[in-house]
Amino acid sequence: MFKKENKRYFRTIQFILIDVIIILFAFWFALKYVKDTDLFSIDRWWLWMLIIIAAKICFLYVFNLYSLLLEFVGFSEVTRFLGALLSSNVLLYVIFMFIGPDNFISLNLLVITAMTEFVLGMGFRTSKRFLIKLGFFNGQVKGKVHNTIPTLVIGAGSGGKLVFDEINKNPNLQNRVIAFVDDDTEKIYQRLNGVPIFGPIKNIEDYIEKYNIKEVIIAIANIKQERLREIIEWITSSSVKIRRLPLMTEITDQHEPKIVDVKIEDLLSRDIVCLDNEGISDFLKDRIVLVTGAGGSIGSELCTQILSYNPRTLILFDIYENTTYDVQLDLRKRIDLEQKNTHLITLIGSVYNISRIEEVFRMYKPEIVFHAAAYKHVPLMEDSAVEAVRTNVLGTYNVAKLANKYYVHKMVLVSTDKAVRPTNVMGATKSCCEKIIQYFDHISDTSYSAVRFGNVLGSHGSVVPLFKKQIAEGGPVTITDKKITRYFMTIPEAVGLILQSAVYATGGEIFILDMGEPVKIIDMAEKMIRLSGFIPHVDIKIVEVGLRPGEKLYEELLVDKENNIKTENEKIFIERNGKPIEDIEMFIQTINDQFEVISNQEVKKLVQQLATTYIIDDKTNN
Repeated sequence: MFKKENKRYFRTIQFILIDVIIILFAFWFALKYVKDTDLFSIDRWWLWMLIIIAAKICFLYVFNLYSLLLEFVGFSEVTRFLGALLSSNVLLYVIFMFIGPDNFISLNLLVITAMTEFVLGMGFRTSKRFLIKLGFFNGQVKGKVHNTIPTLVIGAGSGGKLVFDEINKNPNLQNRVIAFVDDDTEKIYQRLNGVPIFGPIKNIEDYIEKYNIKEVIIAIANIKQERLREIIEWITSSSVKIRRLPLMTEITDQHEPKIVDVKIEDLLSRDIVCLDNEGISDFLKDRIVLVTGAGGSIGSELCTQILSYNPRTLILFDIYENTTYDVQLDLRKRIDLEQKNTHLITLIGSVYNISRIEEVFRMYKPEIVFHAAAYKHVPLMEDSAVEAVRTNVLGTYNVAKLANKYYVHKMVLVSTDKAVRPTNVMGATKSCCEKIIQYFDHISDTSYSAVRFGNVLGSHGSVVPLFKKQIAEGGPVTITDKKITRYFMTIPEAVGLILQSAVYATGGEIFILDMGEPVKIIDMAEKMIRLSGFIPHVDIKIVEVGLRPGEKLYEELLVDKENNIKTENEKIFIERNGKPIEDIEMFIQTINDQFEVISNQEVKKLVQQLATTYIIDDKTNN
């Protein structure tokens, strides 16, 4: 830091010395031209010039003309330079009306000196940019040539200029822009800041190979999601790191957008989901809303989106304090910044603790409940079936029972595709939860419903954070089976559809979200490796480790569009349910009496009494 400050100070001194020479020359030239007088023959010329130089240097400094990057001098700097000249000349004219030799300063003299200073001063300040235009420099800031990352920037417009400026101004960015790539035929083969522009973008792979590129930055902020995915697909055929400017829809504050990493979500996410925001707003505005599992991946996003619809009270409830505290901080910040009137309440406790959860219902009287609290990690629950039953089954029963007792308007259960013909205890408990919801809807005036969907990208315990960690450690990336596929959805998309389903719910529905096409996990692993700038199977190995206990090779198809009931939203369906509603009270009583005193395997058989399609994996017997 000390060296940088010294370098900046020395550079300012150089600028001042050059300006002193220019000012001296300008007055010498003007006196010769206007008055045919030699500056150095004037009595005490050095004193008058000292006053003039001091005044002009002060104005140049005040107008911030000693902290320029010469590569980026433009119209703003020109106007500031003119402002400094005019202001200093007016001041000097007034001063020399009272002091100095007679008629030393005249209007004609000041005009000639101003013109000379402007031509020489701005000529000096624009010289490097002019030479860059002529191709003598590549436009990079000095010190960013050696040991830097050869980079292509996609987009030679305002976004490309923003990225280029950020790279040159930010010492933490070690990129060196080799070229811009654009589709605009009028820009191709031109230069931006002295850097050549190539095109079209579809030929990006050729430019990456030709110039040994290590990183590509996509600098088109208003790009559509489909086009972004297409460009990323072209780039990922080469093993380079990819970054981008945020999309316009992702910019949430007034700060300039910064360069961010491209995520696997950018490749796998689908079209923007259309929601009935007015209907959701009417549903949530000025209501008292309780979210259980508020510190989890889905629960935290639920809280974030619910807050945007201005509920009167938002209650966060979770057993895990750390993530819940983080969610609370984020929401409080939003409430303060957006001046919302929502009353935020954060409570710690477990849904299986009936006394604690009833205290919440009795004290705050929630009108809408989103029940996201659950254990969801498949392999871990295989060895901890008691805990899966305690939280998932009994916890859901407690919340549903209290929703009935305290006259909740609607309760929505967050379910999972693993509840369909489950092969693991986590999915089996979720199947039980769905039956609990339908039972209470049958006996209560409260509207109960469930929303079932598959994996969400980036959630706690999912493959994306695991793969990121493994890639950062140099590999290997582990997959269970090369054939394994999964349905994926982004967390914001899933939560938006949960809220929409809640609006549609009239009671007893199992809503199913359209997850699109399944994704091969090995393809996801390879793309994540390439996005990080490595070659799959060469730089980072991919190792097959075998299916985990209770894990399916292929998830069940969630949406049978022919047989399920359509809703107003093309992404949401309702399962046709001709099954009888089961009286679950006896089952819950049996669970309460036995689940903590029997073996892990016996607990699974107990769950099977209600989740009758549950196939127990014999490999997990213990």
